[in-house]
Amino acid sequence: MTKYRSAPRPVSSALGPLRARLAPDTTLAEVQRVWPAVVGDAIAASARPTSERGGVLTVDCEAAVWAQELDLMAPNILARLNAELTRGSVTRLKCVTGR
Repeated sequence: MTKYRSAPRPVSSALGPLRARLAPDTTLAEVQRVWPAVVGDAIAASARPTSERGGVLTVDCEAAVWAQELDLMAPNILARLNAELTRGSVTRLKCVTGR
């Protein structure tokens, strides 16, 4: 007799490993992957890393208040972010709004 699952598995369980294999091999891609774990869900929902150049990470924020808050938190965020990165590093956050 064959056992059947009581409920279907989420698609994300199958797509997670595929997404990891298809992600570009860049510092930005790695930052985007670890961002929610580094900054938390509330900040990740309102501020997204969109580019990285020469160690400067540009973060698009929903509102100026988020940009200001991230500027104040930058030393802590940079330390936690760089601890998670396996390639490259981020030396500065550039927080912008209205893009």
